[in-house]
Amino acid sequence: MRPVVPAAVLFMAACGSPQPPLVAAGVEVTRPMPGRHMSAAYLVLANNTDGDTRITRVSSPQFASVQMHETTIEDGVARMRELEALVVPAGGSLTLERGGKHLMLMQADDVGKGVTLHFHSGDTLVLSVDYPFPEERG
Repeated sequence: MRPVVPAAVLFMAACGSPQPPLVAAGVEVTRPMPGRHMSAAYLVLANNTDGDTRITRVSSPQFASVQMHETTIEDGVARMRELEALVVPAGGSLTLERGGKHLMLMQADDVGKGVTLHFHSGDTLVLSVDYPFPEERG
C-alpha cells in the first residue's frame, strides 16, 4: 500500500500557497550607536491585493516610538518630515530607503539581537517583521 503523505505533499506543492496580502523584502535596520537611542529602518513593502494598503502606524517592542518619515531636498537642504501614513499601491510596492521615505525608531529600550516591526492599518495589524542583527565581527 502506498503512503498517502507524499501524494498530499506533491498536490500541495503543485497548487502553491496563496501569497500573503503584504510582504517585506530587503529589510535593514541600523543598530543604535553607543549612547544613542534611535535607529532607522529601510525595506520594500509589496502589496499582493487589488486594493491600496494604507499603513497608519508602525510599532516595535524594542522602541518607545516608530515614526514614518520622508526626506526631501528644499533649496539644497535636506529636510525630514513625519508622514501620517504610507500607502502601498494595489499590486505594487513601496520602497523605504535612505534619502526618501523611511522609518525612524526612537527611544530604544533593549534591542538585543534584533528588532520586530509591526505595521498597522487603522486598528488592524497587517504585517510583522522580525529583523535579526547580523553577527558582529570582532
